[in-house]
Amino acid sequence: MRPKVSPFILLCIMGGLAIFSSTMAKNPALPLFIRSMGVDVSTLGFIAAASTVVGIVVSLPAGILSDLIGRRRVILMAAIVFATAPFLYLIINAPWQLVLVRIYHGLATAILGPVAMAAVADTFEKGRGERMAWYSSATMIGRFIAPFVGGLLIFGDNFTWVYVADGIAGVLALLAAIRLPLATNTSGSAWQALKQGRGKYGQEIAFVFRHPGILATSGIEAVQYFAFGCIETFLPVYLNENLGYSAWEIGILFTVQILTATLTKPIMGRLSDRYGRVPLICAGLALGGIATATLILSSNYVVLGFLIAVFGLGLATVTASTSCLVADLSRAQGRGGALGILSSIMDIGHSAGPMVAGALITAYSYRTTFGIVGAGLVIISLVYWFGMRRIATCPPAPQS
Repeated sequence: MRPKVSPFILLCIMGGLAIFSSTMAKNPALPLFIRSMGVDVSTLGFIAAASTVVGIVVSLPAGILSDLIGRRRVILMAAIVFATAPFLYLIINAPWQLVLVRIYHGLATAILGPVAMAAVADTFEKGRGERMAWYSSATMIGRFIAPFVGGLLIFGDNFTWVYVADGIAGVLALLAAIRLPLATNTSGSAWQALKQGRGKYGQEIAFVFRHPGILATSGIEAVQYFAFGCIETFLPVYLNENLGYSAWEIGILFTVQILTATLTKPIMGRLSDRYGRVPLICAGLALGGIATATLILSSNYVVLGFLIAVFGLGLATVTASTSCLVADLSRAQGRGGALGILSSIMDIGHSAGPMVAGALITAYSYRTTFGIVGAGLVIISLVYWFGMRRIATCPPAPQS
């Protein structure tokens, strides 16, 4: 008899494999792949943002759908995309084809992000921040291994083996998702659940959209990922073209970033359970801003590694608390939709980051662009602190 794996562990395994696959497809491979097709820097950001733009549109409906028909069914939809999208990169020979594949691949993370977090939040009331952080760290294990492995699998302008490895990891994620024992919300069909729940659910979505704490916290996550999008898209190009670092050396730097975030995120989740979400969010955002502004002031590899690790710590500190705070402030029956809104707004920031940074770099320089983004994070952390003190100390929303 096979040993029984708990649903939480299985969810972590599935999430780790899925994010490993999707991250290796873009970091550091994607910007280098785009440049190998002769695309200029100002256009690169728009192609890189194609997958995250999908999340703006898809994450909220995915969260709502999971509230109505159950988390497992929606997670399986995402897993199918994770298992099929990587193989499409192997037949790309023009930039417009890459945009289409990135849009399709973006469906997977847009769906999985809010729905998996909602599944964890449903399961754990006590210590929710730590548990959600552990799930996030499991996905970040995949995220921190991916740049190193991806960098090793790039041979000149040949990206074949990167995307073969992506595809294998995506198939394994699908197999894990199939074994998930998460219950559905209804014993009937998905269509019946949609018809029965849509009227009442409109009230839940209205509640979320009227809640200033949920919207403000979602905005903060967008700001954090705006900076992350700038760094993951343009730092590899800067290090390669301006400083002469190879793909595997760049991959190690991003591995350091994600490793730092992975190891510290559960600790930050526990601290947010004990001391509150808002102080951790503000401290992490300010820390990430300082790291971003100073990241390319040095060409020394060790200094670069230290600064990108500091950014990873700031990222972990912010994201360990944002999703938990949204889950705390939302009502149980609308939690998937609330986390979907968080993910959609976050994707606005994540997709805008490469676009805005590309324009700023073209008009000014890398140094000026990273300085502006870093200063913006610090200023916004202060605004959020003063705006959220009362909201965050309110008791959880009553259940309807």
